[in-house]
Amino acid sequence: MPKERKARNQFQEIRLRDFRCFHDEQTARLAPLTLLVGDNSTGKTSFLAAVRAVWEVAFRRTEPDFREPPYDLGAFREIVHNRSDTKDRASSFAIGFRGQGRLRETIEFDVTFTSRAAAPSPSRLSWRTNAIQVTYSGIKTDIATIDVVSDHGTWRLEVDVELPFRKWWAPTRFLARWASGTPDILDEYSYRLKKLKGTLKTPRRKDKTNISNLLHNFTIFPRREPPFASAPIRSSPRRTYDPTKPSPDPEGAYMPTYFASVNFQDEDQWLKLKKHLEDFGRRSGLFDEITVKQLGEMEGGPFQLQIRKAGKRGTGPRRNLIDVGYGVSQALPVLVELFRSQASQMLLIQQPEVHLHPSAQAALGTLFSETAAAGRQLVIETHSDYIVDRVLLDVRDKRTDLRAEDVSILFFEREDSDVRIHSIRIDDDGSVPDAPEGYRRFFKDELNRVINY
Repeated sequence: MPKERKARNQFQEIRLRDFRCFHDEQTARLAPLTLLVGDNSTGKTSFLAAVRAVWEVAFRRTEPDFREPPYDLGAFREIVHNRSDTKDRASSFAIGFRGQGRLRETIEFDVTFTSRAAAPSPSRLSWRTNAIQVTYSGIKTDIATIDVVSDHGTWRLEVDVELPFRKWWAPTRFLARWASGTPDILDEYSYRLKKLKGTLKTPRRKDKTNISNLLHNFTIFPRREPPFASAPIRSSPRRTYDPTKPSPDPEGAYMPTYFASVNFQDEDQWLKLKKHLEDFGRRSGLFDEITVKQLGEMEGGPFQLQIRKAGKRGTGPRRNLIDVGYGVSQALPVLVELFRSQASQMLLIQQPEVHLHPSAQAALGTLFSETAAAGRQLVIETHSDYIVDRVLLDVRDKRTDLRAEDVSILFFEREDSDVRIHSIRIDDDGSVPDAPEGYRRFFKDELNRVINY
């Protein structure tokens, strides 16, 4: 029997408008395992940045930094869509999603960005469930406007803008207190409630309850990790490491210290992590054993990461990480995020196949399927046919609990100065029945050349 799946805050759809190379509104289907494929410079990395940015606005209520590693998209003028010259540059861009909230109901969220001090800043926010919609249209003439739409009517709240309401995230705090009937709300905010024609004079108690539930859907537990975003070129192996704070980073520089910290401080956790790593190492042919070797007698001193690849007799010397194939050090940071405890529920991974042999790439495909089937969400940008094919074959052969509907292939195809995202579904046979004409065209052409030689 398949294990019960965790889908809290899982994204099911992403919407983009006038964002980088995406002009007309684009809608892309996300699944537990989403593979981004297409030529270079077709917006796949930008798409990953958009996913992280909208998550941060919706759930963290933080203003996203579009220059934060591993994505550096530049200032507002570099991000907003520009078809040909400055005359065609849009004045705003928007990112939205549909997914599952904390109360396990369908939620939708959209944010529009405009330029503030040359950087993108949220100016319009919209939260929706089946029961209620709330839209914050920003600050105009010192008034913040909040529209509430329900089955019973539409109301407009006009709030005089004073601190702390000049922060773009303030409407959520105001609405939460207004919906719950907090007595001192008039002492902190000066506001007016207006109704549109044909609407009840004031919202019903049910409407305010729906607003409270709406906002609760967009809250997260304090310990919840934001999406982890990896860089395409990851950690550089060193001969000896000194302990530092093991804080995750896109390049995986924290990975050796994390290994050492877990090894010396939590033996049980280290043995579990070590087993996962070595199981994958053997499946992929990368290594058979990984060890943390302490240099010196005291904990906290320098250490090495050592790798052993067994020979035909099942033995072999342990070698320093820097002295084995570069693919091992490139793969380890991704593996750590897949296996470590307290890791992010959403992973945004760029080109995990770098420096890996085809058999190891295929093994990664199976690992991604297993991870997504267990309840985490993976969005993977890849140029590896071996990863894609292994996912399709594993679905066909039912080697994991991942089903066909749990996989989405997003094919990015350039059309003049714009890019079109094709959301491709697979069937239970692991086939792609309705693929666009350009999907994997180069691979097919090369294969035909080989066959017809």
